[in-house]
Amino acid sequence: MANSSNSVFAHVVRAPEDPILGVTVAYNKDTSPVKLNLGVGAYRTEEGKPLVLNVVRRAEQMLVNDTSRVKEYLSITGLADFNKLSAKLIFGSDSPAIQENRVTTVQCLSGTGSLRVGAEFLAKHYHEHTIYIPQPTWGNHPKVFTLAGLSVKYYRYYDPATRGLDFQGLLDDLAAAPAGVIVLLHACAHNPTGVDPTNDQWEKIRQLMRSKGLLPFFDSAYQGFATGNLDADAQSVRMFVADGGECLAAQSYAKNMGLYGERVGALSIVCKDADVASRVESQLKLVIRPMYSNPPIHGASIVATILKDRQMYDEWTIELKAMADRIISMRQQLFDALQARGTAGDWSHIIKQIGMFTFTGLNTEQVSFMTREHHIYMTSDGRISMAGLSSRTIPHLADAIHAAVTKAA
Repeated sequence: MANSSNSVFAHVVRAPEDPILGVTVAYNKDTSPVKLNLGVGAYRTEEGKPLVLNVVRRAEQMLVNDTSRVKEYLSITGLADFNKLSAKLIFGSDSPAIQENRVTTVQCLSGTGSLRVGAEFLAKHYHEHTIYIPQPTWGNHPKVFTLAGLSVKYYRYYDPATRGLDFQGLLDDLAAAPAGVIVLLHACAHNPTGVDPTNDQWEKIRQLMRSKGLLPFFDSAYQGFATGNLDADAQSVRMFVADGGECLAAQSYAKNMGLYGERVGALSIVCKDADVASRVESQLKLVIRPMYSNPPIHGASIVATILKDRQMYDEWTIELKAMADRIISMRQQLFDALQARGTAGDWSHIIKQIGMFTFTGLNTEQVSFMTREHHIYMTSDGRISMAGLSSRTIPHLADAIHAAVTKAA
């Protein structure tokens, strides 16, 4: 066997596992029949199986049967229909910004790629290179923005005492931020906490940000997946567009169409006028071209097929609502199970939070106890994916939480 010290890469150290994807690695190694993976942000059926939406299968079949379709490259900006329909989905079909051609939308590699393209554009063309992101936020956010050339700072968001929003802390931190900085906002179903501002709170955030000239960058990973209503889940973004100001929005179809592995996303930049939007798009092309040249065609074609057909769109909204409702039902069932066990503490945050994730409030020690003793896997901050639960597995999770809380008491 060759001696690895001869390698020109012998100095390379082993990187730590990704804190989220690493949970799945550990879960896969566990041979217990009762093991439960609540780490991954992917929807599961009541039977614990991945779901392909019926409407997605139908759209895919239509694409396969269309013999006129070819596998040529898309343009740098992606599939034109997909871009137009994606902008309408998030901003509203009657959005004045769209009607005035003030929006430029480019197809990107899901939400992550959309954030990265937007961040690189800002690093090159925006006068402020600092982005404020919520504390806590999705683990990939700081890396995406830092590697794109922005410097990351945090604003208060989650209050561990109430397991809700630290609204005053959020306002204070944004009020103290330098004028003009970029602010990352989760459009709905905040990851990892599941805690969202109310519409009234969003309005106060908007007023404060606009008064200081802060630039909003929305991450919309869960439109329709939080409440089951596509329009309600886009309300925060639409408030910021309605005032005529500028903003960015990264969209993902991983969750709401179940297209995780297709990597389908879009970045939209709302500008002051059509001329600026056109120039911004020309520069976005220069960011994309040396990065991945142009995006993949298949997933975007599925989305465009569904969004442009009224019947398929309606079918999608029904399937989407069914997924959202199942997650809401899992919240209620888990809350009820903890109540029935008389588990110490207030667990009402489980039903108050929204979306795929719940920030349980369990500490690192309790999480590792649940993994060790009950074969339940989640991120060390106590975040669990509600979509990974079922009526069958809730009693097991409730028993484990009860044991962890009792043991630590």
